[in-house]
Amino acid sequence: MTKSVKLSPTIAGLLSGAALALAATGGALAQDGEPIKIGAPLALTGGLADEGQKQRLVYEMWAEKVNAAGGIEVDGVKHPVEFIEYDYQTDGPRAGQLAERVINEGAQIIMAPFGSGHSKITATVGQRYQIPVVACVASSESVYDQGNPYLFGTLSPNSNMTKAMVAYLKEKVPGLSTVAIYGKDDVFPKSMASATAAAAEDGGLKVVYNELYPAGAIDHSSAISSIKSQNPDWVYVTGYTQDLILARRQLANLGVEPKVLTMVTGPAYVEFTEGLGELADGVTSQTWWHHTVAYEGVGVWPTTASFYEDFKEASGGQDPDYVHGSCAGALVMLEDVFKRAGSLEGPALRDALAATDIQTFYGPIDFGENGMNQARDLPIIQVQDEDIKVLYPESIATADLELMGD
Repeated sequence: MTKSVKLSPTIAGLLSGAALALAATGGALAQDGEPIKIGAPLALTGGLADEGQKQRLVYEMWAEKVNAAGGIEVDGVKHPVEFIEYDYQTDGPRAGQLAERVINEGAQIIMAPFGSGHSKITATVGQRYQIPVVACVASSESVYDQGNPYLFGTLSPNSNMTKAMVAYLKEKVPGLSTVAIYGKDDVFPKSMASATAAAAEDGGLKVVYNELYPAGAIDHSSAISSIKSQNPDWVYVTGYTQDLILARRQLANLGVEPKVLTMVTGPAYVEFTEGLGELADGVTSQTWWHHTVAYEGVGVWPTTASFYEDFKEASGGQDPDYVHGSCAGALVMLEDVFKRAGSLEGPALRDALAATDIQTFYGPIDFGENGMNQARDLPIIQVQDEDIKVLYPESIATADLELMGD
């Protein structure tokens, strides 16, 4: 692996190679301390490459913005920020190995990779070395139930989402009584499927189908035929973007037409709608953040609007999704954490993270005893005319629910 000490000049030139140190390259800055080093094992290649590139994009945006402003002050000394980044190629054990590597190269904090399973592996390494790990894309409670005091996550728990979805659909869909659940056998999608089944039963719905499909599945037709035979009012499918695109096509090919089709977290990503076109219309989902939510807070992006404007410019006109929002929100939180810690030592940073209770452009960040961000109202969305509409909460809703086939 080779290592560079500065960023490429443009954000569009995302590299899929091995190691990079992410640091801004602007003019002279009023910085007199050693760089704050943040470790970043990222899936820049492999099955989660799209998600890893999203994380990398906001890391680069933030580093450039912070360093252009003179860095972060810690105990009276200004420090630039630098990411030590490696591609772990969407391989979980490799993520753990590279987490150890960035620590050995001086990382004082680690940003966990995408997904609950790989975040959990990384966090175990952080705990062993007493280096805090911030997971900006891990929402499964099973990641946070290991008693790891060095792990902190900015997404709210999965169960908060599923209960809200069941309550919303019961209110909006006349006669809703049955649901079929089909989830990927991986930490996050499996957790969402399980939480949805529990929420549905608690809400008085009958779960008529509840099965998992293996990672790497390339055909869902048998399961979809079984779902069709149950004629459920609501079909709920979990997985990652390419899984859900395939499942949506096969649902259409086999003529499955429920009143409501939910795919988590497909429509939260522009790749889902672009990949399906009109077939994406009507699909509902849930997400942890949407750029129409207006918050004000700390850091280099003091408002949702300021982050949105910078993101549009950096991405060539794309809208940010919850991955961008949560990871960028975690970084502006760290600006505050470093200042409050007054030190770059792992235990001091851990204590400052545990005491965090702030507002950011992404929303409130207040870690509970298990290290997860506290529950709050999370958006329910739907693709309508190949565009994302917010259905809930009412304060930011841009459309009403449309039933499939209407």
